[in-house]
Amino acid sequence: MKNEQQFQGKHVLVLGLAKSGEASSRLLHRLGGIVTVNDAKPIEENTQAKELEKEGIKVICGAHPLSLLDEPVDFIVKNPGIPYTNPIIKEAVTRGISVFTEIELASKLSDAEIISITGSNGKTTTTTLIVEMLENSGRTPLVAGNIGKVACEVVQKASEDNIIVMEVSSFQLQGTETFHPRVAVLLNLYDAHLDYHGTKEAYGEAKGKMFANLTDEDYAVINKDSEMVMKLAANTKGKKIFFSVNEPLDEGVSIKDEKIYFNNEMIAPVSDVVLPGKHNLENILAAIASAKLMGANNEQIIHVIKTFSGVKHRLQFVTNVNERAFYNNSKATNITAAETAIFAFENPVVLLAGGLDRGNSFDEFIPALQKVKAVITFGETKNKIKEAAKEAGVSTIIETENVQSAVPLAYDASREGDIILLSPACASWDQYKTFEERGDKFIEAIEALKS
Repeated sequence: MKNEQQFQGKHVLVLGLAKSGEASSRLLHRLGGIVTVNDAKPIEENTQAKELEKEGIKVICGAHPLSLLDEPVDFIVKNPGIPYTNPIIKEAVTRGISVFTEIELASKLSDAEIISITGSNGKTTTTTLIVEMLENSGRTPLVAGNIGKVACEVVQKASEDNIIVMEVSSFQLQGTETFHPRVAVLLNLYDAHLDYHGTKEAYGEAKGKMFANLTDEDYAVINKDSEMVMKLAANTKGKKIFFSVNEPLDEGVSIKDEKIYFNNEMIAPVSDVVLPGKHNLENILAAIASAKLMGANNEQIIHVIKTFSGVKHRLQFVTNVNERAFYNNSKATNITAAETAIFAFENPVVLLAGGLDRGNSFDEFIPALQKVKAVITFGETKNKIKEAAKEAGVSTIIETENVQSAVPLAYDASREGDIILLSPACASWDQYKTFEERGDKFIEAIEALKS
């Protein structure tokens, strides 16, 4: 790691644990920082805090007292999920104390160059594609961020012979000051996380911080088809590398005559792509641009294009049952992600949708629902989705309890050649701890159906 001495003797408050807080605390302690950890969970129930305390790190649990700022604090490392309305964060900002997230810490220490990927949808798929495309390139890729390991754990084993491929969120990016990737990828921007950021503009500004510290030796990989993305990247000093599924480009990555080109170099026919959907084609173009910029060879890129069938829970092909294809898109926790998945298929779709009710209507979901032949709906939002499906003219609408009971009902509503798609358009927390648990229950129910 570079400049390890920069944290020696610094007074650091780590606010919030989870994976990023725990890893940041250990790393800063190891580098000679004077670390205080503060977590809302009481110490009696807090295994992470107990372990850190055993290692000699000061731990204060059960609340976030403002008195923590009466002690010397050089900077705060904040869990990304803690909003800036938190009283300690608000007071720290007023006092001029730096507040950042652990990807900032990782960037300050990394010997390896970083490719960072963000966007409302498609981050994990694109990150995984880039990692696989960089295999056999001469520099071993390491995955970090919201996919894989916490970034400040990865930087501890990364050298100049590695490339860190880092999925980053708006929550993480908002807490950055000097974060400096070699390649910064912005895929798209839709309405999301407005409960955290307040407005779409603030959400976009957080995403756009990824470009703030690029130099003319760095690259900004930009979706030319997105007006908002183009606007957020307009003032970057990085070299702009565009990708487009709509417009042939002389420079960048695009589609010409049903073939994928990087600049004027033909990479592969579009027909070689096994991932369904226009949105996944966008992800692939962004991944090709990033991987090529960092030395990936065409043979490996073509292999990935031909074999990559999706990341678990993200439009993941599960199996065929009597000529019905099952897809798990449990990660679709908003309407935009769900409708993108629906439009990815030409065959008739039987849709499984529902989940946590966040108070929004589903009127904007109606155009996508007009494309499906049947809707199986569950969870808190089942009545709202049922009404939207009626408005869309869906002929078969069935209410049920949960994902598990929805699977056999979806099969009964399908015919040979149909797509049975879990794309909930809602968060999972009304019935499941995570979208991963929801997706796993879907897969288990399919296996039960097969048997």
